[in-house]
Amino acid sequence: MSDSSDSKAPKLGIVSMVVSVLAAFLGVQTEKNRQRDFQHGSPKAYIIIGVILTILFVLGLVGVVNLVMASAA
Repeated sequence: MSDSSDSKAPKLGIVSMVVSVLAAFLGVQTEKNRQRDFQHGSPKAYIIIGVILTILFVLGLVGVVNLVMASAA
């Protein structure tokens, strides 16, 4: 017998995964969404999204610092 709950599991879209990662960055992830992510999401996808968002965050900070330093000179 196959487990029918796995075949009916909703696939998470890229937008919902990005929103989940952003909520986790801010520490405001709900328990319901966390459970959904662990049950239906792929850890590999969350890791990749987390790394990309972290890089974008760091590059954004570098850009802001460069703008501030350029206007201070």
